[in-house]
Amino acid sequence: MKRYTLIYIVALLLFSSNTASAQMSIEDQESASTNIRKLANAYWLILSQYVDSVSSEKITENAITSMLDNLDPHSSYLNKEEVKSSNETLQGNFEGIGISYNMIEDTLTVIETISGGPCEKLGVLPGDKIIYVNDSTIAGIKMPTTDIMKRLRGPKGTKVNVKILRQGKWIPFSIIRDKIPIYSIDAAYMLTPKIGYIKINRFAATTYTEMLKAIMKLKSLGMSKLIVDLQSNGGGYMQSAVNIVDEFLPDNKTIVYTEGKNTPKEVLRTQNSNGIFEDGKMVILINEYSASASEILSGAIQDWDRALIVGRRSFGKGLVQRPFTLNDGSEIRLTIARYHTPSGRCIQRPYTGGKEAYEKDMKKRYEHGEFVSADSINLPDSLKYSTLLLKRTVYGGGGIMPDVFVPADTTTMSQLDKEIFNNGIPNTVSLSYTDKHRRELELYNNVKTFENKFDTTNLLKDIEAELANKKIVYTAKEWEDSKELVSLRTKALVARNIWGIEAYYQIVNKEDNIVKRAIEILSDDNKYEQLLQTNKK
Repeated sequence: MKRYTLIYIVALLLFSSNTASAQMSIEDQESASTNIRKLANAYWLILSQYVDSVSSEKITENAITSMLDNLDPHSSYLNKEEVKSSNETLQGNFEGIGISYNMIEDTLTVIETISGGPCEKLGVLPGDKIIYVNDSTIAGIKMPTTDIMKRLRGPKGTKVNVKILRQGKWIPFSIIRDKIPIYSIDAAYMLTPKIGYIKINRFAATTYTEMLKAIMKLKSLGMSKLIVDLQSNGGGYMQSAVNIVDEFLPDNKTIVYTEGKNTPKEVLRTQNSNGIFEDGKMVILINEYSASASEILSGAIQDWDRALIVGRRSFGKGLVQRPFTLNDGSEIRLTIARYHTPSGRCIQRPYTGGKEAYEKDMKKRYEHGEFVSADSINLPDSLKYSTLLLKRTVYGGGGIMPDVFVPADTTTMSQLDKEIFNNGIPNTVSLSYTDKHRRELELYNNVKTFENKFDTTNLLKDIEAELANKKIVYTAKEWEDSKELVSLRTKALVARNIWGIEAYYQIVNKEDNIVKRAIEILSDDNKYEQLLQTNKK
């Protein structure tokens, strides 16, 4: 009974320490106290009376997860390892050897060496296969990816020895681990002599600094108009998005405000009186997977009529999570507020139907025809708002609606395409091809020359051979319909293997309908201004 009393007292103390900040009424405090006692009682009964042995850690984590699952779709619990992994992605660095990789046929295959990292400096190349780590084989033995990561990562300054297989030859490397930057901007290049393009894959701690460098680089190349690509950008740090918006808007303009039952209203405004790109024409690209911080940026830009939003309706995540660290290093990321765009829109889509229905919403949107027709989206007048300068009609309640809708090209992705991409064939073939033909590929002076002169005939033969190897059956017509898209993506991956991720986008963007529409709009000043005046009240 002493153990039960201890559990109850600890729970009550933890509860009591937070009641003041929560500003609960006496009645609510008494109710919560009763329920905590009930929870502690259940916990003790399971540990002391259950028929089999149980893990106290597991049932605690399950209880926390279950409580959060019943609140909203984005409150979550992360164990200590998940917290570390999540923070590395957003903090902008980790300690290791500096590679991106895939497991291909149970072998670690280097996809990309990270610029400035130890592997790049030593000459490790995309397509290299790491077979041994410190004389222990990691290939062909079904080793879990987490175990491989533990062997390769480690504190800065420590050493790891690897043996790499390249074109049938063994190459040993002694690698001194270091801090590895994680870049959030995949590409920054000129689409035309005047139009610059920046692809942001997430909003991390370093994104704002990366963005400033990217814009300055493009300005030096003659950029006067800008495309910011947020397609499939799921968000990240809100402050990074806020800082970027500050460079696009004049001083003292509302960017976003947050408010919750126990969180006072907080308004974030621009503070920079001389932003790096306040005047040039601009287009923001979004799609159904652009979420959270991406919606903060695009919502603020749209509300102030600063740029055109092009693409498809965004995801609709308008809830703010605050991390609360628990005693063992695990973390609860609890929704504490909703965010609103400057016009007052809440972008969060409804979740009253429960988590399962919420997670199926994207499928419903697809089946309803939303990805191919803007007319399929019917929002009530109660969700109508007006932009702040031109008084154009915009909508809240479920993502950012683009000013210019671009349908998804559902005709290009056949069943054979899905088989090819789901089996990772373009990636496998591109790495194998790069490994065999590296010298001749490096004779192309730049991506542009490669794009214009590279013949994909042999690449397509390799893809057909891989299809046969995986026993994927298809007709001659299916192959004829698929090979253009498949060869383009595989060619882009070969370019990535030689020149980095930016080269990939330089090639695939040629066939991206949203990017193509943005270029078309920015190339015609009259069209741009006309579209910016659309839907005025």
